[in-house]
Amino acid sequence: MSELLVHGGGAPGADRTILQVTPESAGWRYVGFEVVALQDGAIVRRDTGDRELCAVVISGSATVSSEHGRWADLGGRADPWSGMPDAAYLPPATSVTIEGKGEVALCWAPAPNGGAPPRVLSGAEIQVETRGYGAMERTIRPILMADKEADSLLVCEVITPAGHWSSYPPHKHDRDDPPSQTLLEETYYHRITPERGFGLMRVYSDDRALDESLAFGDRDCVLVPRGYHTVSTPPGYDLYYLNVMAGPLRLWAVANDPDHEWTLDGSHRNPHA
Repeated sequence: MSELLVHGGGAPGADRTILQVTPESAGWRYVGFEVVALQDGAIVRRDTGDRELCAVVISGSATVSSEHGRWADLGGRADPWSGMPDAAYLPPATSVTIEGKGEVALCWAPAPNGGAPPRVLSGAEIQVETRGYGAMERTIRPILMADKEADSLLVCEVITPAGHWSSYPPHKHDRDDPPSQTLLEETYYHRITPERGFGLMRVYSDDRALDESLAFGDRDCVLVPRGYHTVSTPPGYDLYYLNVMAGPLRLWAVANDPDHEWTLDGSHRNPHA
């Protein structure tokens, strides 16, 4: 199995975790990612330590408590396709408990500057963006992007209709050269409806030293340590993914694969043909 593919969705562990990515397991420096399944009164406890945390309610509802306050009944959507996401941001040196019924993603990154103020990130405040056209059209829901204060974390979710391509044209952010490009590690956590479906993702570098095409299922996570990346979902299956990014500079600046950048032109005409 590819080292870039992390399977999720099995029986929850003792701490309710159904998927976990750490910097150590991924072989990188910045991004940590977990998904927890809440039910039967279970309480998830975490200490942020020297990291910041963005807890995203993927489905169901959750109450997040810490020394910064108690934020009750966040979320409420039945699934990722049924409404906007609520989330909570917590800075370093915080002890947090999460309880409720549903699925919650825990997005982690270093906070060398002390993080940002603790707060609820309400789905009602999200400015939804439609990106692409035709079979490249998808819906972007920014949760904790550059317009919202944090130390390292960038978080958003994307809805891709059946038969469409997303993160297209393939793009990369693996070079620390702002403002043209920034170095950001990234995770893609996928949900698919109906759940028996699948999706495809390609991750590759210019020199093809990295070139992997991956088939993922519902609740699988794909790691993007470097290189261009793109994702597609076959007819009949709608795709959701949650992106978590972090790096030395909190700026999303990308470079498109020059071989495919022409597809941004709505004329559908390949100038290199």
